[in-house]
Amino acid sequence: MAALRREVLLFLAVVLLVSCGAAPTDILYRVPEEQPPNTLIGSLAADQGLPDTGHLYKLEVGSPYLRVDGKTGDIYTTEIPIDRETLRDCRNLFDGDKCFLEFEVSITDMVKGLGSGPRLIEGRIEVMDINDNTPQFSSPILTLSIPENTHIGALFSIPMATDRDSGTNGVAEYSLSTSPDADQLFSLQVAVDSDEKLPQLVVMGNLDREKKDSYDLNIRVVDGGRPPRASSALLRVTVTDQNDNAPKFERSHYEAELSENSPLGHSVLQVRANDADTGTNGEIDYILHQPTETVQRLLRIDRSTGIIYVKGLVDREEESFLKFFVVAKDRGPNTKSSKVLVTINVRDQNDNAPAIEIRGIGLVTHQDGVANISEDMPIGTPVALVQVSDRDEGENAVVTCVVAGDVPFQLRSASESANDRKKKYFLQTTTLLDYERVKDYRIEIVAVDSGNPALSSTNSLKVQVTDMNDNTPIFSPTMLEVDFPEGNQPGDRVLDVVATDADSGTNAELAYSIIERSAAKLFEIDSNSGEVRVKNLLDREDVERYEFRVAAADKGVPSKTGTATVVINVLDRNDNDPKFMLSGYSFSVIENMPPLNPVGVVTVTDADKGENARVRLFVEPDNGKFVIQNGTGTILSSISFDREKESTYTFRLKAVDSGDPPRSSYVGVTINVLDENDNAPYVTKPANSSYTYLSPVTAPDTRVEVVEAEDIDYGPNAELDYTITGGNPYGLFHISPTSGEITLAQEFTGKHSGLHRLVVRVSDKGKPPRHTTALVHVFVNDTKANVSLIEALVGHSLYTPLDRDIAGDPSNALAQRSNILYGSLAGIAGVILVIVAVVVIRHRLQKDTKSGYQAGKKESKDLYAPKQGPKNGKGKKSKKGKAPKPAKPLEEDEEATLQKGLKFNLINDTVNDSPRIHLPLNYPPGSPDLGRHYRSNSPLPSIQLQPQSPSASKKHQAVQDLPATNTFVGTGDNNSTGSDQYSDYSYKANPPKYSNKQVGPYVNTAVYHRDIYWTNKVW
Repeated sequence: MAALRREVLLFLAVVLLVSCGAAPTDILYRVPEEQPPNTLIGSLAADQGLPDTGHLYKLEVGSPYLRVDGKTGDIYTTEIPIDRETLRDCRNLFDGDKCFLEFEVSITDMVKGLGSGPRLIEGRIEVMDINDNTPQFSSPILTLSIPENTHIGALFSIPMATDRDSGTNGVAEYSLSTSPDADQLFSLQVAVDSDEKLPQLVVMGNLDREKKDSYDLNIRVVDGGRPPRASSALLRVTVTDQNDNAPKFERSHYEAELSENSPLGHSVLQVRANDADTGTNGEIDYILHQPTETVQRLLRIDRSTGIIYVKGLVDREEESFLKFFVVAKDRGPNTKSSKVLVTINVRDQNDNAPAIEIRGIGLVTHQDGVANISEDMPIGTPVALVQVSDRDEGENAVVTCVVAGDVPFQLRSASESANDRKKKYFLQTTTLLDYERVKDYRIEIVAVDSGNPALSSTNSLKVQVTDMNDNTPIFSPTMLEVDFPEGNQPGDRVLDVVATDADSGTNAELAYSIIERSAAKLFEIDSNSGEVRVKNLLDREDVERYEFRVAAADKGVPSKTGTATVVINVLDRNDNDPKFMLSGYSFSVIENMPPLNPVGVVTVTDADKGENARVRLFVEPDNGKFVIQNGTGTILSSISFDREKESTYTFRLKAVDSGDPPRSSYVGVTINVLDENDNAPYVTKPANSSYTYLSPVTAPDTRVEVVEAEDIDYGPNAELDYTITGGNPYGLFHISPTSGEITLAQEFTGKHSGLHRLVVRVSDKGKPPRHTTALVHVFVNDTKANVSLIEALVGHSLYTPLDRDIAGDPSNALAQRSNILYGSLAGIAGVILVIVAVVVIRHRLQKDTKSGYQAGKKESKDLYAPKQGPKNGKGKKSKKGKAPKPAKPLEEDEEATLQKGLKFNLINDTVNDSPRIHLPLNYPPGSPDLGRHYRSNSPLPSIQLQPQSPSASKKHQAVQDLPATNTFVGTGDNNSTGSDQYSDYSYKANPPKYSNKQVGPYVNTAVYHRDIYWTNKVW
């Protein structure tokens, strides 16, 4: 057994590509028979250089003995063993003939697909014989008759043993074993004839029937296999009477030809044998020696004549060659026989029409004569393998094959083999197939051989074009637009969408869906009918237009999908009130704005559409102060605003839409009048003609005075800022910019005694700012007993241009300079100089007195007389208790205004803040000498400051706005003359600095008191 396994493995390892007589493309493998399942016979990919990836190998011919691995092309045995002795094509082989098993394998490129067409590989497998059969005799007991007195050395044929194996596995040797009494009488000799071993019994001694008439011998046959197989039979030798000669055939081998389909009883040949004996010993009978079943079925032999007749129907396609033995026996009592080999070749007749076999190929399978092919296959796609064969031979087997009719198919040779008896064709497409146009074809194939007369045959194949999902569902139209009113009920039908698919079956079964997830939350679609329904309540004011895509997907593999766009226009209903953008409106306007100017704009919307959204606006209550423009929502004023009269207006707006029924809404509106800096501040305290007394020893930071002012404007326009713009050359005073409080900044010195006129500017913070000017008089002296002098100084200050500083005693500067120049002089020289100065001064005072005021002379006009108040002593009433609105000063003419202010009376009859100024004729003892210089025989005329703006309280005088730079000259009393006390001073006017436009009618008037003058710096 071990040797057998080694031999099998050796056969499996040997792969022969092509035998000498095979076509170049034939593939030949060798395999011993009876191999176990899944034994590898050969690998097409590895052995033949064929692709091993991306291709499909399929066994077309060779089952049930073979199978092929679809990926590698490896060929394996199956559960059904390959038995060389039972294979149809190997049953009637003679010794030395080879047994072949044919196979066909198709290779399909899976990358290119079926459309690329499969490749057909043909091959043969030589089935190697193994010693799987034991040689057998025809019977377990063999009989052999030998005449007595047969001479020594005579040969008698023993029936041969047969072995179904062939070659070395066939009969190899015979052996004979005898009993002791026959050991010297018989021996065995094996002759070889046509590779056959013929056992013969050799007579070695004299046979005497009277002594013993039979002998039992044992013959054994052994084959040449490894291990060998053997069997035995009983050979019974019967000794008969004398029969001298055995029949002898005229030929050693008979051959004949027999036409197939020969009639029954047709004589094929005659075998003849002769026997030298006479009588019955010379009469011969002919019999077929151990004939096969086929020989027994087809032939018979005449026992007497040896003529062989046709017994059954002879078909060359079934048995093309008959080989058998004929035995000739004499009729003597001791029968002698001989045998001869007869060979009959069956001659072909054109009795077979071509055979057309249509089968599937590659991935295309056939069932019940129907092939299915997809419509998307490219041109040249094989749908079947057509094999045409003719069992005849020669010209009778040359076949022509065509496709009949007008069909889009043709035959293309599939086999590269040169075998004319068996041709293979691919039945392939010539055009593209379209299921929607033609669903199936009946293809008829006609084959005609070349015999005479020719025979033909037909076979047909039904090709069904299988529908491929090659058509996309189509919506018509691709955009569906529908109007749908808002305020619907959930579940209401919106529209139906319909798509069609030109395919069939499941490829045409459609399922509808909504593509966008957001839309699927609001709408749903019936997957079968395509009916679209709304799931929720639609509100046009939220979304006016819905646009989404619906899909129709067929159920093909792979599925195809068509889409359409659905547009749903939500129709409006008047379900929304007009809506103001704000819950309340507040606008601010500047006062003094002219009428019919925009005050503000309101925005009102209506979430509805069309007439339902057309809104009209109304003012309620309609008092004529405001109107509103429809369309723009602009509120216009019909009045001019004065914040000081009315600062806030309130009303409401009504918005009404044009729906049916109409809907309305309201909103409140507040108009705030913004202040405009249209009022300058006015000073309420102190009066310009008042003064404050300070002792020379007053400590710094002492409060001097508080300038109080008001501004009837609002906000920054009423926020005041206080600054000292003149009369403070020594920096003695400081004013708080916010409170107006004036404090002493440093200690007084001797030069600081006298009258100080502080020019205080009060400015608001409007844009542009407005301001007014106040005069604050501070008298610095050891005493204030000399009231007349103080009042005179204050009176003259009011006529002094504001650009000149009044800041203390003017002689103090001269004294200081003298002290510097003559400080080293002796006291006497100083006294003399003082006396001289006094004399000069007294002389000048006496001179001035002579040309001064004359007592008792009536003045032609009292410029300082107080002006009469309003008629009936009543002023214009202010509205609602508010302070009267002062006249608006013109800053560009404020110096001229101040000049006009010289006409103002210093004392108002109704104002008691300051006493009427009188210069007393006599001074009490202890008064300064300077008091004598201001004596007058008549009092100075009284002056009154004409107010430009009414004060909030009648207890205060209004303060005339004074410019920062004063360029005018104040006027005095031209009709009065000064007393001798005024003769020491003269008063000269500087040249005019401003134009007539700047300072008013006094710009070119040089009016001055003859003896009192102001310096440019201090007084």
